[in-house]
Amino acid sequence: MSGLPFAGVIAAALLWPLWLAMRVPLRGWVTSSSPSRVWLDGWWCTAPLPALALLLPWSEPSLTLSWWLLGGVWSLDDPRRSLLAVAVVMWGLSGLYACGYLASEQHRQNAGDDDAGRRLQYFALFWPLCLAGNLLLIVAEDIASFYLGFATMTFAAYALVVHAGTRDARTGGLAYLVMAVMGEGMILAGLLWAAGSAQTTMLDALREGLVEAEQGVWMAALLWLGFGVKAGVVGLHMWLPLAHPVAPTPASAVLSGVMIKAGLLGWLMTLPLGHAGAGEAFVMLGRVMLVAGLAAAFGAALYGACQPQPKAVLAYSSVSQMGMLTALVAMGLIVPDRWPALLAAVILFACHHGLTKGALFLGVGVSEHPPRLPSWLLWILLVLPGLSLAGVLGSGLASKWAYKTVFYDADHKHLVLWLSLAAVGTTLLMARALWRQWRAERQARHDDLMPLSGAMPVAWLGSLLAAATLPWWLPMGRTAWPPPGELVGLWWPAALGVALAVSIGLAARQRLPGIIETLPPGDLWWPLVRGYRAISAKMVHGLSRLGMSVAAVVRRLQALERWLIDGLGVLARGEQWLGRHSAVLMMASALLLAIIMLAAP
Repeated sequence: MSGLPFAGVIAAALLWPLWLAMRVPLRGWVTSSSPSRVWLDGWWCTAPLPALALLLPWSEPSLTLSWWLLGGVWSLDDPRRSLLAVAVVMWGLSGLYACGYLASEQHRQNAGDDDAGRRLQYFALFWPLCLAGNLLLIVAEDIASFYLGFATMTFAAYALVVHAGTRDARTGGLAYLVMAVMGEGMILAGLLWAAGSAQTTMLDALREGLVEAEQGVWMAALLWLGFGVKAGVVGLHMWLPLAHPVAPTPASAVLSGVMIKAGLLGWLMTLPLGHAGAGEAFVMLGRVMLVAGLAAAFGAALYGACQPQPKAVLAYSSVSQMGMLTALVAMGLIVPDRWPALLAAVILFACHHGLTKGALFLGVGVSEHPPRLPSWLLWILLVLPGLSLAGVLGSGLASKWAYKTVFYDADHKHLVLWLSLAAVGTTLLMARALWRQWRAERQARHDDLMPLSGAMPVAWLGSLLAAATLPWWLPMGRTAWPPPGELVGLWWPAALGVALAVSIGLAARQRLPGIIETLPPGDLWWPLVRGYRAISAKMVHGLSRLGMSVAAVVRRLQALERWLIDGLGVLARGEQWLGRHSAVLMMASALLLAIIMLAAP
């Protein structure tokens, strides 16, 4: 296919969601007197559809824009096309799900609730804007376009997090915004530093420049940490378990399924992965990344297994899974010669996690309002993505086999063992999330809540189908399946995880609620908040004492000033008296002097 059609398709893919975002304020002005307007309509749901055409096998999937910013290049290769495919599917299904999920707010708006109408309007505005940023960062090859897309997606997502307007939503939004600003600062600093050093505006040349630059490893460290905020690197992950539970369920699905993969894409586009001449400094950075990834994989699993909310458990599961992905990416710096094979495993893992985690989040809303399905069938469907994430079947099994094959060939069996143990933690998290969903489903049936109908179950079933069939339609290429003899080695972590979950649940039935109450979602966020408040209080107290000391000094200076003024007043009055009696005094002085002279012998 020629370059012109590709240019038209990529323009349509980016401009259509932007037009749908602009359509919201335009409709608000035109129909401001209509309280029953529908913001999430059929047109709104089509926002990601033009991007489907980008998945076609274009002969020249590249577009150069000399007039764009510092010179733009938008292109697609197989890894980015695979991530784009998952993004389009997840955004489309989650948007359809949102139409049903937010139907109650639509009813409240129709009944005259202005706050509900305002929330819907903001959601309808920022959802396609966030999508447009996500699409742009996937196709961008130039630094300016990539950062523009990344920043647009990041800050537009804030409105999705705080949609509910509750205190918890504001807290989650604050954590998200604070960490996002921190991450954006590190990304911008790393990009500008590396681009200035390499004298380039393109990401591929930036990667080469990092290897050649004297301070290249520090530039790479900045980029790793900056993108790591989005990817949930340990210590920078605090926003995920605070933002996911409070965001609307469809927003949680794209946050965890799609948007955190932007951090992974940032690493793939900027770090010199697979570069044989990177040097020992980059190998050391890779080892740091490996340790951080494994720490996140295990720490998030242990902490998340104690969370009472299923969406918080799933958020910690995302931190754990992204920790495993961090470890895989780190090996691209440690053993660069294995990166071409490992890249395929990383993309398959990321795409599998994106669709499966999206299906799990959408399933939370399904368990809270169970559809008209037999309970046994509903729970088979709810359990399937959990089994896939644990690596038992489907794309989860395929992705586990993909990276294990690479590490076995590279003689890194110890890392296979660590990742297998991390999969035990994934199984614990899935067991915990499904248990909490089972209790919510039982309560919903007991309370006879209104069952799901229409868009929500259709979107949820679509996400299950997309996740289950991922290995057959992923643009990355053919997926290798493990031989039957390897299944025991791939399944034992899940079996051990189930056994541990049952044992812990039986042994800690009485004590677990007390533990849960002391482990709020957000973990490190709360000590940081308390520390900030303590420091702020001390600073205020110190400034208050300083103010009191300054006031005392000012009072003393004022007293000294008054004493000096009084003294000057006395001197002035004395001067005035001398002025009035100077003639008499001079005559008296002369007379006294004459008498003294006459009396002298």
